[in-house]
Amino acid sequence: MFPVLLPTYNRTDIAFVRGEGSWLFAEDGKRYLDFGAGIAVNAFGHANPKLVAALTEQAGKLWHTSNLYRVPGQQSLAEKLVANSFADTVFFTNSGAEAAELAFKMARRYQYVSGHPERYQIISFEGAFHGRTLATIAATGNEKYLEGFGPKVQGFDQVPLEDLPALNRMIGPQTAALIIEPLQGEGGVRPVAPEFLRALRKICDDKGLLLIFDEIQTGIGRTGKLFAYEWLGIVPDIMCIAKAIGGGFPLGALLATAEAAKGMTVGTHGTTFGGNPLAMAVGNAALDLALAPGFLEHVGKVAGYLNQQLGALVAAHPAIFESVRGQGLMLGLKMKIPNTDFITAARQAGLVVLPAGDNVVRLLPPLTISESEVREGMELMNRAAATLESQKAAAQ
Repeated sequence: MFPVLLPTYNRTDIAFVRGEGSWLFAEDGKRYLDFGAGIAVNAFGHANPKLVAALTEQAGKLWHTSNLYRVPGQQSLAEKLVANSFADTVFFTNSGAEAAELAFKMARRYQYVSGHPERYQIISFEGAFHGRTLATIAATGNEKYLEGFGPKVQGFDQVPLEDLPALNRMIGPQTAALIIEPLQGEGGVRPVAPEFLRALRKICDDKGLLLIFDEIQTGIGRTGKLFAYEWLGIVPDIMCIAKAIGGGFPLGALLATAEAAKGMTVGTHGTTFGGNPLAMAVGNAALDLALAPGFLEHVGKVAGYLNQQLGALVAAHPAIFESVRGQGLMLGLKMKIPNTDFITAARQAGLVVLPAGDNVVRLLPPLTISESEVREGMELMNRAAATLESQKAAAQ
């Protein structure tokens, strides 16, 4: 019999039924320290009281009206995002992929109303991940995601990361925009050199292109600033965010300058559920938490401590780990053994960590994690590494 759930996931046979702060509890009662946060989603921990209260209060009032009417929570959240970013305007979506889709439409529409309808090509970079829709897998460019879905959506091309000569060769009369993650997540927690990102800004300025940042994973405090672009001294024209902005509730957003958004007039885009009252209640509460005094300072402090401890972990287990990479609380362990082996051993020890490309184990703990919880996580990682070393020695 065909599974009642479409079998597109290779799921681990664990069901988590409760969460509390940095901890998850499975059906069998076993407790796990969560260094995955639902892939950078549960940035404020599980069952955060302020987010629970915001959702519960709104749930007792109104769930949905549609975007045919004014939604007060959209106005307040958009005002906060604009006040704390480069943007002039915001559109709310249900997911990061939807935000990326709108970014592509906005970039093409911008060129169209600017008198350049021939400019529709979006250039992205190898190792990227922008979503699972037909357009976002075309932007991602990974053959694994494209296989079997017919002709690739037109107008998307990739060049090697940090290869300016290749980029300049690719840019032509048809190019509308560049899209890049300032820190690649799925691609292996690969930081992008700041000078390369600044060079992209200059290229876009010189050639009349738009610069799109995909901060779906890095946004809302993950790198130690509210947005990763703040480390660079430049700003994008368009930015996609999701994941942490909802603290676990499905929510994404596109932020843009007024110039970049000038083509998006009435009727050019829409959404049924995006920006609904429930999402806006949680989003407002989540952003208030991220903007609270001391929050980002805490992220920076605990990230520095975790990075230091990971360096010691690598040094203590040279047959297992190669290096540490990443920024803030978006860190990766480059492995000398299959990353899946370590993920399994860590889970058996009681720690949830994630896979990433380039044989990397991805660490994305809640931004609210404490130093004492980091120490517990390091004990579990050392235990997992020691188990793998013993297994390796026994096999020789």
